[in-house]
Amino acid sequence: MLFKVEMTVRLPATMPVAEAEALKKTEREVAQGLMRQGTWRHLWRVAGRYANVSIFDVDSVEQLHQLLSGLPLFPYMDIDVAPLCRHPSSIRNDDR
Repeated sequence: MLFKVEMTVRLPATMPVAEAEALKKTEREVAQGLMRQGTWRHLWRVAGRYANVSIFDVDSVEQLHQLLSGLPLFPYMDIDVAPLCRHPSSIRNDDR
C-alpha cells in the first residue's frame, strides 16, 4: 500500500541546540534505514520549510502508524497521510 505522508517538524524554541542536533541525527539514521529497506520510497524537502513530502510502501495502515510513531521527531511533527492508488492514465508500469 502506498501512502503520501506530509510531515512538518516544529521543534520547541527552548530545546537546546545539542539536543536538537542529536535528535535530527537519529531521525536521519532511522529514515535512511527505512529507505534502504524500501519502506520509505521517496523523500522530498518542502522548499523554505522544515517539512517534507514522502511516499511510504507498507503492508497496512497499522504498519504505517507504527513506523511514523516510532520516528524520533514524531512528538514534534504535524503529519498528514493520504492513501494512493495507480491512476488509469499513468504511462508508467510501476510507481518508482
